[in-house]
Amino acid sequence: MLYPTATAWRDAPEKKVCLFAMSGLGKTYVSNILRETGDWFHYSVDYRIGTRYMGEHITDNFKAEAMKNPFLAELLKSDSIYVASNITFENLAPLSSYLGKPGDAAKGGLSLEEYQRRQALHHAAEHAATLDTVRFIDRAKALYDYRHFICDTSGSLCEIADGANAKDDLLSVLSEHMLLVWIKGDEAHKEELIRRFDRDPKPMCYQPAFLLSAWEAYRTETGDPEDKVDPDAFVRWTYARALAHREPRYAAMADWGVTVPGGAFEAIASAADFTDVIADAIDRKTRGA
Repeated sequence: MLYPTATAWRDAPEKKVCLFAMSGLGKTYVSNILRETGDWFHYSVDYRIGTRYMGEHITDNFKAEAMKNPFLAELLKSDSIYVASNITFENLAPLSSYLGKPGDAAKGGLSLEEYQRRQALHHAAEHAATLDTVRFIDRAKALYDYRHFICDTSGSLCEIADGANAKDDLLSVLSEHMLLVWIKGDEAHKEELIRRFDRDPKPMCYQPAFLLSAWEAYRTETGDPEDKVDPDAFVRWTYARALAHREPRYAAMADWGVTVPGGAFEAIASAADFTDVIADAIDRKTRGA
């Protein structure tokens, strides 16, 4: 690890950390706390995906919807208005809206073929945006003189990285430059994530094989033809299965760094708290606890 002991971590003049976990377990929350101190550079992989790599696709999707309205279509074609994404670290809705959900077009769904195409675009974008982390470490130091760096990864990192592969390209690069930290939710966290998702089902990025397996299993269970699948019902049905699918993949990635229980991250209110929580995690790892 970049910081082999808790003392090395505490004494490091420049701290560099990469957080990974399911969305909703505190990556962005803690990153915002650190950024607000003025000493930490916050790199959001999702923001980078939505601006650098998927921005044109997102905007084109907005335009395609606007062109369905004759009034807006005329204004667009005459360059009287423009359409842009207002994606932020906290509001990733523009990216989610592009990913979409498969199913009945009358309910806002995409054909499975189109959905898979957008999933593939996101996979490539996430891979590139994650590798960009190293460049931003250098950029944060050279341009802004930030001493510390926090990488807030996408919740689907475990779908494009393979912790069981000792030569995984993403994890090899990330672990060379940062301390990898898994925020591990407990059963109560998982139940809350499922309840939250059930209230507001959002698009997700899946591994291709997992997506096809879930799609076929759902359609077998419901008897729905592809063009009649309820998009929200499908992603709700899939979510708990996606959590179970991702858990061992996150656990394998954690072997490249340290694990922090989700409850400890909920209690973080300052950079000093963060330093203590990470130091405890490193100490547990070095003791084999």
